[in-house]
Amino acid sequence: MDTARQGEGPVLVVEDVNTRFRTRRGQLRAVDGVSLTLARGETLGLVGESGSGKSVLGQTIMGLVSSGGTTTVDGRVLFMGKDMQQLTRKEQQTMWGNDIAMVFQDPMTALNPFKHIGTHLTESIRVHMKLDKKAARERAIELLRKVRIPEPTRRVDQYPHELSGGMRQRVVIAMALACDPEMIIADEPTTALDVTVQKQILELLDQLRKEMDMAGILVSHDLGVVAGQTDRVAVMYAGRIMETAPTKELFANPRHPYTEALLAAIPRIENTPHTRLESIDGGLPDMTRPIPGCAFADRCRYAQAKCLEEKPELRVVDGDDPDVPHPHQVACHFPVGTEAGAAALAANEEAGRTAAGRELKTEAV
Repeated sequence: MDTARQGEGPVLVVEDVNTRFRTRRGQLRAVDGVSLTLARGETLGLVGESGSGKSVLGQTIMGLVSSGGTTTVDGRVLFMGKDMQQLTRKEQQTMWGNDIAMVFQDPMTALNPFKHIGTHLTESIRVHMKLDKKAARERAIELLRKVRIPEPTRRVDQYPHELSGGMRQRVVIAMALACDPEMIIADEPTTALDVTVQKQILELLDQLRKEMDMAGILVSHDLGVVAGQTDRVAVMYAGRIMETAPTKELFANPRHPYTEALLAAIPRIENTPHTRLESIDGGLPDMTRPIPGCAFADRCRYAQAKCLEEKPELRVVDGDDPDVPHPHQVACHFPVGTEAGAAALAANEEAGRTAAGRELKTEAV
């Protein structure tokens, strides 16, 4: 994978970002105190089950979610040194597509069914790159060729419904890349596609990102999707980052029980046919209610009374060098693979607890 250019700071810095929505049941904490950085040419995988806050975080970074009305956003999102929350809507719109772009998961909602494919591309090109109509059309055709759409000169005059799902997603990628942005956020870009097309789209995104030296965030609910496409992974749960590490390190040595459980749920080729997949009992907590301890405690087989009372902070894993650019970090009182974690697991197994949090909560009342 690419690394940051010498002498250049990070493209993206997220500092203690919180995104809240006012609902009938109270304030919903969709993103809860998230901090991260991203260097030029680097790709971060943002992983978690549905409702974990990863898509809202991506939209907050883009500036698509901002304070006002029923929404509150605080903390800082610095993109190329500019605070996205301090920019006016017009200034943000100038950056969208030109500096930072997003690939959405459903191409049919991202494409206007009444516009030609070429129009989707040329509108952004003409606004940001100041090209005339003919030059913009030529640029659009070249972009379709770059994302490997066959017969681009014919496809540019077609409507979205005339293309397959895979080709529509390629058009959405072409739209995101049209003005050579510094960073691209891909939000579940392969959700509606079959497995073969998923692989093609992910490989295409990775190749184009490296060719254009872009930073990238790949949002997914599937750890398997980010395995070969990212430099680092951040695992989110209930709006918080539970674990973050270089991709290979995270897969080899998961330290958070949630990460361990997600990895156990991935189908493996070495398993015999009809092998039962692991699942995580329970569901996400109610994010409108205060959670004094760890949000995962009710579903965690390592959980102890402390987990219900104290919120664990993200900290460097014992033995990892805190001075390296991106050390392995985990937000857990009893990390997997540590003496404390082994003792907690043994205590729960001895007591017959498989999801310790539920029983501990009952005992604590």
